[in-house]
Amino acid sequence: MSLETATLTATAVTNAAATEKSLLRFLTCGSVDDGKSTLIGRLLYDTKLIFDDQLQSLERDSKKHGTTGEDIDFALLVDGLEAERQQGITIDVAYRFFSTPKRSFIVADTPGHEQYTRNMATGASNADLAIILIDARKGVLPQTRRHSFIASLLGIKHVVVAVNKIDLVDYDQGRFEEILTAYREFADQLGFTSIQAIPLSARFGQNMITRSDLMPWYDGPCLLEHLESVDVESVDAQKPFRMGVQWVNRPNLDFRGFSGTIHSGVIRPGDELVVAGSGKSSVLKRIVTADGDLSEARAGTAVTLVLNDEIDVARGDTFAHPQARPEVSDSFAAHILWMTDEALQVDRPYLIKLGHNYIPARVTRIEHKININTLEHEGAHKLDLNEIGLCHVRLSSPTAFDAYELNRHTGSFILIDRFTNATAGAGMITQGLNRATHVHRQDLTVGKQARQELNGHKSAALWLTGLSGSGKSTIANLVVSELHARGIRTMMLDGDNIRHGLNKDLGFADADRVENIRRVGEVAKLFVDAGTVVLCSFISPFASDRQMVRDLFEDGEFFEVFIDTPLEDCINRDPKGLYAKALKGEIKNFTGLDSPYEAPDNAEIVVKTERMTAAEAAGQIIERLRASDLFSMYDGDWSI
Repeated sequence: MSLETATLTATAVTNAAATEKSLLRFLTCGSVDDGKSTLIGRLLYDTKLIFDDQLQSLERDSKKHGTTGEDIDFALLVDGLEAERQQGITIDVAYRFFSTPKRSFIVADTPGHEQYTRNMATGASNADLAIILIDARKGVLPQTRRHSFIASLLGIKHVVVAVNKIDLVDYDQGRFEEILTAYREFADQLGFTSIQAIPLSARFGQNMITRSDLMPWYDGPCLLEHLESVDVESVDAQKPFRMGVQWVNRPNLDFRGFSGTIHSGVIRPGDELVVAGSGKSSVLKRIVTADGDLSEARAGTAVTLVLNDEIDVARGDTFAHPQARPEVSDSFAAHILWMTDEALQVDRPYLIKLGHNYIPARVTRIEHKININTLEHEGAHKLDLNEIGLCHVRLSSPTAFDAYELNRHTGSFILIDRFTNATAGAGMITQGLNRATHVHRQDLTVGKQARQELNGHKSAALWLTGLSGSGKSTIANLVVSELHARGIRTMMLDGDNIRHGLNKDLGFADADRVENIRRVGEVAKLFVDAGTVVLCSFISPFASDRQMVRDLFEDGEFFEVFIDTPLEDCINRDPKGLYAKALKGEIKNFTGLDSPYEAPDNAEIVVKTERMTAAEAAGQIIERLRASDLFSMYDGDWSI
């Protein structure tokens, strides 16, 4: 089950259950065979929430699959998969709902085997409290520590240390205290708000819903008593307003609303809202639900917001309060729990699901991985299955987020393998990496479309890429001259010229090349926003860098133009004498010689210069542009 599916499941039950009583969402976790499923099954049995036919079925299954002899095997109530029953272990996350006169509960039974740690994280992602089961015979195990650490990373503040199977150590108080001391030495570093230790026997129901006479030395609450009384009321309503747009609701020409579930905060008609990414703002006109309009909506409520103004809002955008906005950036640091057999690799392309956005992304650096047993930080260049590390993540485009500790909903994400579409990792954002953390976009009165209409043509970026000496700058100059003669507003950004000004602080190492292209891409985007056709002449040898720039633009605004010239021709031309110097070893990291050039696979325009003159190449580019939608607004004379 994915994190998203788990969220939807828990939300659906929450909406149905939380209308009359407070709701506690908790999970059971720990090592293999510590009794997690048995504990839940016993709770359901002792609170008389098992129907007669379920009990009869359980008795039959206990004889077939049970591990408790003639007794009922309560674990089978939640071990629903046939594979789980045959192996006697939990594999998937099993959700159960039950209620007592004092409180309603959603419990997630999560697997203890290390192989299924990702499923445990799924259950923890929606929980308010974790029951950490520890076998009294075995004590604190590595998986106990792993699950405790994951619980703390996922924002769980309340823990019950259930020392189970206490009957198998003769109800020994010393053993209980020994385990509790060992656990606290580890868990005190995790920042839990409360740790309640309870000795119990889930199989025989001791200290489950009533206190056991067999442990007179224990004077704390029984398990159900603690679950009914622990204070975990959500503080989401007290946090700044956040709502991700899941759907733009446009059933007819007279209605336009934005649907989603409020992540945090409170909203009322008349409140000012801002779209975090664009900085555009408006005033809330209506809060629409299936049951009618609301005068107020709080965290956890599914609503459709109707605004006073027709501003640009799309699926994946985030509404926020203007004075308490999330960060908007294309990079952040995050703890990542790796969930697949193939290791996380730095700079490999992944897809991130953050809110309702799917964004191309890369892990650019692993600061360290975390030793689960000691919580020490260790150097790493990859993360293997079930390992946790602090990583730097770079997105293809800026998006809105909060630190996870401030908002679980806007601070969490999943990493998706782009080849298999499998969930590869789960992440919790710690902070943004943009130095201008508190700088937000200003909404501008005159926009790109207005400038295009004034100019009489659309705007775009033509990105000419190819080897040094391929003729990029010459061809770009000719294209600019031809367009300028027809009254089309143009600008040319040339690699050499840019390195004399904007990028004169950069060298030619790989990192500097990436930053060179990033800066140029941002400048090109400003020219496109200004309604201009901007030609960019850059070697830009790496496909990932060109994709990074492409992702800055809207569809139809970016044209990759591959000036395809054989290396031999470039060496023979050598207009600036650079190849001669590079071949003598006077220039290092020269593209095409000792540094690779990754030719485009799907460029919009390919020009093979060995078959035509520079003027013919420029003419070919212009004809391809005319065949596109770029000059659909232009009514000038092409015959000049």
